[in-house]
Amino acid sequence: MAKVAFIGLGVMGFPMAGHLKVKGGHDVTVYNRTASKAAAWAEKFGGTAAPTPAEAARDADFVFTCVGNDDDLRSVTSGKGGVLETMKSGAILIDNTTASADVARELYAAAKEKGVGFIDAPVSGGQAGAENGVLTVMCGADQADYDMAKPVIDSFARMVGLMGAPGAGQLTKMINQICIAGLVQGLAEGIHFGKRAGLDIEKVIEVISKGAAGSWQMENRHKTMNEGKYDFGFAIDWMRKDLGIVLDEARSNGAKLPVTALVDQFYGDVQAMGGNRWDTSSLLARLEK
Repeated sequence: MAKVAFIGLGVMGFPMAGHLKVKGGHDVTVYNRTASKAAAWAEKFGGTAAPTPAEAARDADFVFTCVGNDDDLRSVTSGKGGVLETMKSGAILIDNTTASADVARELYAAAKEKGVGFIDAPVSGGQAGAENGVLTVMCGADQADYDMAKPVIDSFARMVGLMGAPGAGQLTKMINQICIAGLVQGLAEGIHFGKRAGLDIEKVIEVISKGAAGSWQMENRHKTMNEGKYDFGFAIDWMRKDLGIVLDEARSNGAKLPVTALVDQFYGDVQAMGGNRWDTSSLLARLEK
């Protein structure tokens, strides 16, 4: 059992922290900007709520963060009252936020100055993956820090991998989002085409999902897409944030991402339709408007 702090109890962080407590058996202290949510977590899982990130992290062996963006991450880590104020030497800071590779490298350097390890460890699998403890975790870290932290991360993960030096986890998550964007657009176009052609979409998917066109998105989203229901996963607002990070990085490293840039624009169209909180499969709604 380790002493663990978890900062950020959104739709992902709340269940992830719960798995650290229940499945991992760790002593968990949480912090959330809305204190009532931290209190609710403590009541549900039997852990402790702290008034600041710094207090949550005091004496912790491992500190997890899962917040909104680069600035939120800086605020709860290196900002006033952030976790780096109180983290003890030898502890490890593990960031599960989807953020930029630049901020990951920045926090790695800041943590090292304090004698603290740092791992950028964005996750994939959505709310369902978090709730079921089967997330995929992509890590950028020094090998020794990764080896120490992996058994703790395993509490909420199905797959954990070390991708390279600090920043590599975030870069891998960017690739994940690039691939998802293209897959969902292709699936949306396929379903749209099939409907216009008068085909039974359920029969079509039953067949093609067993072949080369099959994907997680097809298996898990085709039915709700066909029914015009878009409340089953990662929200468009979040996806556009992620794709913005991807496209910024591509401008920096010279990568050419024409499909990703186009799908990002398509998501903007869905936002303009009022679909900000619809899930990413709602690209179909744009084609059917």
